[in-house]
Amino acid sequence: MENVFDSKDAQNYIDRINHLSPESQGLWGKMSVDQMLAHCNVSYEMVYEPEKHKKPGGVAKFILKTFVKSKIVGEKSYPRNGPTSPQFIISDQKNFEEEKKRLIGFIQKTQQLGASAFDGKESFSFGKLKAQEWNNMFAKHLNHHLAQFGV
Repeated sequence: MENVFDSKDAQNYIDRINHLSPESQGLWGKMSVDQMLAHCNVSYEMVYEPEKHKKPGGVAKFILKTFVKSKIVGEKSYPRNGPTSPQFIISDQKNFEEEKKRLIGFIQKTQQLGASAFDGKESFSFGKLKAQEWNNMFAKHLNHHLAQFGV
């Protein structure tokens, strides 16, 4: 798996994103390319702009940590057409260039902060995560959706 904290791997993600266009079509799923970019931004918003999202309550967080966490932060890839958490559903049209710019900025910021900034950092849904778990979560999500759009 790629390392989002490595400059070459981060640049690879940026290069893949730069191969997208507003006309890019998904190979599976329902999202348009602008919605996919906005959807990918949600993971980073929860870290860098947490005020935009409602934190799960105690019971929901217990369920997420117990039943969902290992699927999200583990190394196994996401299946096609898997379920999407409600906070990640983007149903309205977005500005492609704006979402693309934001995603690239989040990838760059994460890489520049480095693994040490994420080791033991509290996740919105899963509690404290190791840097490798943050990496897996970000990398898997990006790979899944960039592959969805053929880049």
